[in-house]
Amino acid sequence: MASFDLDQLESQVDALIRLIERLREENASLRVRQESLVAERSELIEKTEQARSRVEAMLSRLRAMEENL
Repeated sequence: MASFDLDQLESQVDALIRLIERLREENASLRVRQESLVAERSELIEKTEQARSRVEAMLSRLRAMEENL
C-alpha cells in the first residue's frame, strides 16, 4: 500500500512540475505579448495626436480663409 501511495505522489509531483513549466512558458509569452501591445498602443496614440493636430491646423486655415472672403 505504501508503494502505491509513493507512486501516486510521485505521479502528482511530476504532473505539478509539468504544469509549472507550462505556466512559466505561458506567462513569459503573455509578458512579451503585453509589451508588444503596450508599444502598439503608444504608437497609435501618437498617430492619433498627429492626425488631430493636422485636422485642427486645417480647420484653422479654413476659418482664416472664410474670414478673408
